[in-house]
Amino acid sequence: MRLVQSLMHTPAEAIDARRTRAAEALAMDGAILLVGAGSPIPVPGGMDQVHAFAPHPHYQWLAGHRSPGGVIAYDPTDGVWHDFVPPVTTDDAVWEGRTTSFGEPLDGLTPWLESRRGKAIAALGVPFDGVTADTDLSSLLEPRLLAARRPKDEHELEIMQQACHATRHGFDAARRVIARQTITERAIEIELNAACLRAGGHGIGYHTIVGAGTNAAILHFSAGDRVVEDGSFVLIDAGCHINGYTADVSRTFIKGTPTQQHRDLYAVVLEAEQFSLERCTPGQEFRELHLETAVKLAEGLVHLGILKGNPAGLVERDAHANFFPHGLGHLVGLGVRDASGYVPGRERSDRFGLAFLRMDLPLEAGMVTTVEPGLYFIGPLLAQPDRRERFADCTNWDEVERWLHIGGVRIEDNVLVTESTPENLTADIDKSFDRMIVA
Repeated sequence: MRLVQSLMHTPAEAIDARRTRAAEALAMDGAILLVGAGSPIPVPGGMDQVHAFAPHPHYQWLAGHRSPGGVIAYDPTDGVWHDFVPPVTTDDAVWEGRTTSFGEPLDGLTPWLESRRGKAIAALGVPFDGVTADTDLSSLLEPRLLAARRPKDEHELEIMQQACHATRHGFDAARRVIARQTITERAIEIELNAACLRAGGHGIGYHTIVGAGTNAAILHFSAGDRVVEDGSFVLIDAGCHINGYTADVSRTFIKGTPTQQHRDLYAVVLEAEQFSLERCTPGQEFRELHLETAVKLAEGLVHLGILKGNPAGLVERDAHANFFPHGLGHLVGLGVRDASGYVPGRERSDRFGLAFLRMDLPLEAGMVTTVEPGLYFIGPLLAQPDRRERFADCTNWDEVERWLHIGGVRIEDNVLVTESTPENLTADIDKSFDRMIVA
């Protein structure tokens, strides 16, 4: 716990390096920059409660802390960065126990702006009242700051490794409780989340997904009261965060004795995941890696008798996307899809096999990306008459019917791109098939 707590305080040298990197990337000329943290959002209905606060990641990256209402201000003319934060009030102390704040008093922002009257203002992060921003300039600078934030520094990577460590404890707990004679999806979620927090996690990075049987095919399934039956896949997608930096991991367990279908489907996805993980190297275009991995999955589906034809041709037709409808992965860090997106000038495709790609950019050393191939038998998708007609010549629909009960498999790791061999930050979370069997 001592190490985890120390990671909440970003070293001054790390903040200075980030701001230098941001200034170089923004390349502002005659304008000033404001980055808003945002404010807590009240729970509707007069509950006298607010949702757990998470600042805009641009703000936290530049400030090094998570102050509600904070504003980062920068004028390249003098090269000085200011971190304006609201004062701690008596109510803050009484109701929340806050007694100290970071940065400069927020009332200093007004005279700072007044002294720069007439300069264009780029406003990033969460918008705030009282400032008229240049929307075109803001739109121009947004992707530049995103690009600057993508490679993680040493402090960020240390936090992320701790988040991955805590997440491993969650998956270990899930494995133990799946073995119980009677266990529900919801009970698995509870035990996993609790174990993550006991291991030092500050919170759950996103809504935990636990789906058993056919629910394993629902991509963002919310765990329910379904009892996990023997002979079922149990797909779990979960990650805890530390100071906002989250892990994002998927594993697919088998409760009871696996069938040959379990073994075959899992083997196809695991091979594709290893293929994509090894290719997360500097300069690798992620869109191309997604398509190459899709070919590997299509090869497996042909081998299983589900698809027919040349795997590369099947991917060109998007036949594989009936079973792999999402993208290969996304960047992760300050949030579950931190700083993902597209290189300026690249547009999202309307092809079924590419429409859900979270990012289209070349990988760089220092980036942390997920790789998460999966194969699913999604009943409502596969039952569509126009889809069955469109892919009738390359899909064995009778064979598909034999697989509808199985749900799906996703395997996901968090990969640090380095100048040499990619580093799997979640390698110690078991994924070999034998370790996924819970009897």
